[in-house]
Amino acid sequence: MIWDWDYALDILPTLLTAFVQYTLVATVLGTILAAALGLVFAIIRQIRVPVLTQATTAFIEVVRSTPVVLQLFILFYVLPDLGVTLAPLTTGVLGLGVHYACFYAEVYRAGIDAVPVAQWEAATALNLGRRYTWSDVVLPQAVRNVLPSLGNYAVSMFKETPFLALITVPELVLTAQTTIGGATFQYLEPLTLAGIIFLAASYPTALALRRLERRLQPAA
Repeated sequence: MIWDWDYALDILPTLLTAFVQYTLVATVLGTILAAALGLVFAIIRQIRVPVLTQATTAFIEVVRSTPVVLQLFILFYVLPDLGVTLAPLTTGVLGLGVHYACFYAEVYRAGIDAVPVAQWEAATALNLGRRYTWSDVVLPQAVRNVLPSLGNYAVSMFKETPFLALITVPELVLTAQTTIGGATFQYLEPLTLAGIIFLAASYPTALALRRLERRLQPAA
């Protein structure tokens, strides 16, 4: 196999378009959904709402213990039989978001548990209501403590977006393999470029997260 620079430059815009319109969009929207839903799950478990807490815990354990691919298949191929049909990208965002929300919930829970008891006691002494205790005292400290871990899960989600090809989302890898490679039978350039694009996006993010983690560490 010989690298064809003209061919590589010709297909690069198509790959970048697929990356931005599908891979990046799925990652960003999935991360937002995971961060918000995971926080809700964590708070429900922390405040111990009868029945709801047990149901949330069971749901988290089921999702964490099953492959994301299986969950995507259920959302895309089983729900239509129940009368619920979603667009492929919407299904992908929902599947990735809910899957990672269950991991985010555990990270948030660890951050909440790490908030010193004295902070809770101070909020009680100041007669702060439950809402303000959570929003102004507990959550800012908890999120700050676990922010690097949340970022690491976002990077992991980004690297799992090729699974969306299984539910017909034309993300970066599917575009490289099928749309381009399948049409020209030249796979070296599109798949290599896809890998480079993933690396160019994820590696600097990983370095930034490591730097953030060092900055957030308490001074010795």
